[in-house]
Amino acid sequence: MAKQSRDDYGLARFGEPGVLILLSLSAGPKHGYAITADVLEQTGIRLGPGTLYGSLVKLVDRGLVAPLPAEDRRRPYQITADGQAALAAQLASWARIVDVAKERLRWA
Repeated sequence: MAKQSRDDYGLARFGEPGVLILLSLSAGPKHGYAITADVLEQTGIRLGPGTLYGSLVKLVDRGLVAPLPAEDRRRPYQITADGQAALAAQLASWARIVDVAKERLRWA
C-alpha cells in the first residue's frame, strides 16, 4: 500500500474542524448537535453550525464520513475506514509538530 500524506485526504485545506469532527465520530456515530457537544467537551472548541455542517459535507464528499438513516429530525454520521486513516495521518503529523515544538521550547 502506498504511503498516504495528510493532504491525500484533503484535510489540509479545511483542517481543524474536519479533524475535530473525525475525532468525535471515532467514538461512535453522532448527529450534528452531539458532535458539537462532544467537540466542546473534549477540546473546549465550539463549532458553529455553518462550520460543522460545511465540514460534514466536505467529509462526506471525500468519503471520510457516511450519513446514516435519519432518526426523527436528526441525521447521524459515522466515520469510515478512510476517515479513520485520515484522522490517524493528521494526528501523526500533529504529533511530530508537537514534538518539535516541545524540543525547541525547551531550548528557548
